[in-house]
Amino acid sequence: MNRCGWVNQDPLYLDYHDREWGVPVYDDRLLFEYLNLEGAQAGLSWYTILKKRENYRRAFDNFEAEKIVQYDEEKIEQLLQDEGIVRNKLKIRGVVKNAHAYLKVVEEFGSFSSYIWSFVGGKPIHNHFQELRDVPASTEISDKMSKDLKKRGFTFVGSTICYAFMQAVGMVNDHVATCDLYQKD
Repeated sequence: MNRCGWVNQDPLYLDYHDREWGVPVYDDRLLFEYLNLEGAQAGLSWYTILKKRENYRRAFDNFEAEKIVQYDEEKIEQLLQDEGIVRNKLKIRGVVKNAHAYLKVVEEFGSFSSYIWSFVGGKPIHNHFQELRDVPASTEISDKMSKDLKKRGFTFVGSTICYAFMQAVGMVNDHVATCDLYQKD
């Protein structure tokens, strides 16, 4: 199978590329999970976070925001000792801060999915990049998303993180033309 150039040969990574990356996600909890995992990636590789994803799900109550907003200092300290996740205090506190912001968005828009997908008009953008080097790190849409998320109290949501999130949850389909999962439209 021909795949995008960023994929290594680890079965976990191959499966992620083949079954998840670029597939539209509309489930609120899963969108919240992806947003936080992309934030955890800041300064690291996605592969590092992907290998720890199950640990993150365990540590953060499967990314159920209603539970995360209840975290106190004792829970934060417990997470800082958890070797299964990236033990960065700002990133851990960021998940809690994001949970609060997420619940406000859900209250305002009815769902996180409705809010987040509004940045692309509710349907995926299919890009037509020939090679990996053609794929941007950010776009005007990810800039706009980043600015709005920050305004609403989210953290670790810079434009590059937002674009990686958009790729991961299928808001944009950036499989390159040489990849078997490339879609012409």
